[in-house]
Amino acid sequence: MCRATGRVRPEDTAVHGLSEEAVATHAPFSEEWNYFSSLRELGPLAAHYAGVENALLKSVWPYPRSSPDFARPGKRVAEWGPWVDSARLYSQLYPQLESGKLESLVAACGLQGDLEKHAAAYCPPDRRHYHAALYDALAGALLLASLAREPQMSTLSTMQLLALSTLDGEKRAALQQGSLF
Repeated sequence: MCRATGRVRPEDTAVHGLSEEAVATHAPFSEEWNYFSSLRELGPLAAHYAGVENALLKSVWPYPRSSPDFARPGKRVAEWGPWVDSARLYSQLYPQLESGKLESLVAACGLQGDLEKHAAAYCPPDRRHYHAALYDALAGALLLASLAREPQMSTLSTMQLLALSTLDGEKRAALQQGSLF
């Protein structure tokens, strides 16, 4: 958890289960620079609906340190993305699924029991629910691990996985083709 930068609205408390009092004693998110920038140096970041997470990071730190470009080996970038996006992957690979919501996909894939087991190991008891950051991160990781066991996914390169995570046609083409200069 991290300290709020402003007022915590009642709607946010209802969705995320956090109050101003609950986060008041925690450090602000901005103090996590080394942790998040070091994660970005190790590999592409992943999230469910990654645009939300990318916007959060960019609102605090517009750019990470120079990091390897995992879509283009040998190159470096100063960007938080591209991201591996479990929501985008599932919507393309399983268009028959009724919803792309995290909770719906976890249920459809039969992963709720695994999620509860991991949440019991890593999440505080009052944060073992959807819309709690770590719980949602665990759910997204389980969804990606489930995809990795699929034969058609297990052979994809990082660049192909990042391209599939990008719905924007121009960005996808740029990831797949690169540039001449």
